[in-house]
Amino acid sequence: MDKFSFLGNSEIEFIDELYQSYKNDPESVEESWRQFFQGFDFASTKFPVKQESTIDKIPASNSMNKEFNVMNLIQAYRQRGHLFTKTNPVRTRRKYFPTLDIENFNLSDADLETVFHAGTELGIGASKLKDIVAHLQETYCKSIGAEYVFVRHPQMLRWLQNKMESSKNTPNFTDEQRKHIYYHLKLAVGFENYIHKKFVGQKRFSLEGTETLIPALDALIEKGAQLGVEEFVFGMAHRGRLNVLANILEKPYENIFKEFVGEEFEDDIALGDVKYHLGYGSTVKTDDGNEVKLHLTPNPSHLETVGAVVEGISRSKIDNDYKGDENKLVPIVIHGDAAIAGQGIVYETVQMAELQAYRTGGTIHLVINNQIGFTTNYLDARSSTYCTDVAKVTRCPVFHINGDDVEALIYTIGLAMEYRQEFKTDVFIDILSYRKYGHNEGDEPRFTQPLLYSQIAKHKNPRDLYGDYLIEKGIYSKEDTKQLNADYNKLLDNDFELSKSFDKVIIQPFLGDYYNNIRYSNDQDFEQSPTTGVAKKKLLELAENITNLPENLSFFKKIGKLMADRKKMVSEDRLDWAMGELLAYASLLDEGYGVRISGQDSERGTFSHRHAALTISDSAKKYFPLKHVSENQAPCHIYNSHLSEYAVLGFEYGYALAHPSGLTIWEAQFGDFHNVAQAVIDQYISSGEDKWGVKNGLVLFLPHGYEGQGAEHSSARMERFLTLCANNNMQVINPTTPANHYHALRRQVKRDIRIPLICFTPKSLLRHASCVSTMDELANGRFQEVIDDNDVIAEEVSRVVFCSGKVYYDLLAQKEELFAQDVALVRLEQLYPFPNKQINQVLERYPNSILHLWVQEEPENMGPWQFVNYNIENVDLAPIARMASGSTATGLAKIHNIGQNEIIRKVFRRCDCDRELKYCGLQCVEGGSHEEILRQHEYFEQKKSKLLM
Repeated sequence: MDKFSFLGNSEIEFIDELYQSYKNDPESVEESWRQFFQGFDFASTKFPVKQESTIDKIPASNSMNKEFNVMNLIQAYRQRGHLFTKTNPVRTRRKYFPTLDIENFNLSDADLETVFHAGTELGIGASKLKDIVAHLQETYCKSIGAEYVFVRHPQMLRWLQNKMESSKNTPNFTDEQRKHIYYHLKLAVGFENYIHKKFVGQKRFSLEGTETLIPALDALIEKGAQLGVEEFVFGMAHRGRLNVLANILEKPYENIFKEFVGEEFEDDIALGDVKYHLGYGSTVKTDDGNEVKLHLTPNPSHLETVGAVVEGISRSKIDNDYKGDENKLVPIVIHGDAAIAGQGIVYETVQMAELQAYRTGGTIHLVINNQIGFTTNYLDARSSTYCTDVAKVTRCPVFHINGDDVEALIYTIGLAMEYRQEFKTDVFIDILSYRKYGHNEGDEPRFTQPLLYSQIAKHKNPRDLYGDYLIEKGIYSKEDTKQLNADYNKLLDNDFELSKSFDKVIIQPFLGDYYNNIRYSNDQDFEQSPTTGVAKKKLLELAENITNLPENLSFFKKIGKLMADRKKMVSEDRLDWAMGELLAYASLLDEGYGVRISGQDSERGTFSHRHAALTISDSAKKYFPLKHVSENQAPCHIYNSHLSEYAVLGFEYGYALAHPSGLTIWEAQFGDFHNVAQAVIDQYISSGEDKWGVKNGLVLFLPHGYEGQGAEHSSARMERFLTLCANNNMQVINPTTPANHYHALRRQVKRDIRIPLICFTPKSLLRHASCVSTMDELANGRFQEVIDDNDVIAEEVSRVVFCSGKVYYDLLAQKEELFAQDVALVRLEQLYPFPNKQINQVLERYPNSILHLWVQEEPENMGPWQFVNYNIENVDLAPIARMASGSTATGLAKIHNIGQNEIIRKVFRRCDCDRELKYCGLQCVEGGSHEEILRQHEYFEQKKSKLLM
């Protein structure tokens, strides 16, 4: 049985012992007990209880027992009062036992007139029990339910208790403030009613039932501005989005109306998106004259994905615009009840809240609680008591509010804003309300929820409920409210007519002011990469700086050897992958471009190659060589993430979105781990520019390569990214040299375009003896989309072998062993945008080639083959790959090696007639010469097919 509180399991004897301990030494007891005993002693001394003449004097021991019973009662209200609130406007809430009746605390009606010192705990002094109960009921069991006793920090707990109990969680607004509240309710309800009548049957995912959100958001912005907030970043799904855009972000009504009937977009947005997915930004002025920036982040139908993106945008702005000051910007995420309870990314994102790499100083979470998910009843939508129970992950306060009580909601949102600014943690506000129509305005909710919707049909909207209240208080007359609503309708009519005066739908690019000097790309941008080298003298200086360790710090002995090896690489001019990568970062930092990398093992690198963070011996502190590149360098942040892909990738997408002047990278532990973040890739990375006009330069590092490590540690599923490629929306590269990787990273921020970069990074090549570059290759040149073979006799090349990634080095080893200078190994370093121009330039070198192969490690139905074959021009390609498979790779190293050797064998299978051991790929037939075979096209095709069997 629930004993209500930590006091409930304590025996009176124990409490007496605790009290005696306190009297001997106050510091010997826990702080909350110490405070209680202080109050008890003070009240007993200064305000002795006077007994009524009709009641016998209570023995002291019984009086003490009763005091603790009342303390038990107070603590129970704090802990469980939220279960007995009047917070549900359209349902009878579930019953919970035991109740908060005084009989459950060994108290009775006979005690109601008794004065108890425990009242001092509430800040009301020694009081009658009936007054204590009334105070508790008003505070914890009316329109506001508070879950907060699990907050572990005493100062936070005491702050909340004092704020709520001193005001009884009851707002006290002036008449003018109430008129202001009604004004925003008028906007919220009137806007929905107008659209419902003007655009009959069109989807809008209306706010009807939770219109109190609009005055609440207005109050949040006002309160935040008073507390020093200069910017809010919002994320929300569909429900109520148009209303928030219109009445909070002040998006012109006529633009919204045009989105219901428009036929094309004003800007060069390839496809655009539905109106309730679009983002927007504005600067609004508060009643106090403060200017506040507001941003509503664009989002897809993958409802909760936007929360992680909002956190990334917010952190990016806090880092780069506000110098780390979390007071200046607040993220606001608006959830649906079914989504916040059902979507795993919510947990992943909430788990970030207190992590150094991702914290944003606290997010205000608002839940539009329709008590239904699409058509699913809330009882079937979660196992937890509340949809907001995920909040307890970070032990932040949760408030449950009656969505009809606009004053209670505004009071609570102000309290939440104060708490966030004071303690820099998340706060959740659960607005219990309803959904007037079905999931969208075309659904019939009575198919699945007849009882609920019969109740909703009879229920007044929040504007009219509040209007009745103001009329009752004499603030407005019925004619006043009628006229106010009529005037607003007239304004909407005027804006509707205005929407007819322009032809095209206007999409405001999200965070467009960040991209004033950045344009959209065109095909010519990918015909040749820009020069991205850095003077060799500067590179040598940077290399010295990032390989020198402070003499006053002690490191793990292998770190010393690592740095010595890196110095040796520089002196011998043979830079490995890690050194090429680190010099890319160092050079960018030196030039003023910030660098941020996060992933599950990004500091060290999954394959222990990067070592960007060096742990100091006998300490938890770390030394970052890249933070000591030069005196005035840009900031460098490299973090190990928590074990999340979905939320972290969303976060980094948001970070990159708000920081186009820096290099932002997300690194997968293994390439295919991006699988569980596929929604971010599909809905943001690949399609964000087409849908919303947003530019983003995020880089994904996806380790890829077949080394016999099994299905989950081989393929980064290159084919999935290539399937999403169109309209220059992404860059997909599979670089094979440290220098090309270096140039690709520098290219990403040196151009005046921003496009996501999908970079398939190596594993075994990190330490491959042949996978090295020189300082000159870093100092000069540019990223090479295609790398030709320099170890050939061009006129004698009969076979051109195209490949990408690690398999090149396997082919190269065999070629060198056979001294096959008539086989050209051509590397496609960039797979998209597809480099046909560069490929054709390479092919011009080989006029005598008779066979063109595509070679890949992946099964034929995966990897780049089908994409390359579809896109390549003027070349008849034949594939060499593993057999088609439902799994990416075998789990047995021996089988892997057999398959890999077969691929290599097929590439270098020689013509039987070629006595000089040249490799044309044909087999002779009896009586025929080599030249005759070549002239027989049909036979050539047949034998080519046979070769590849």
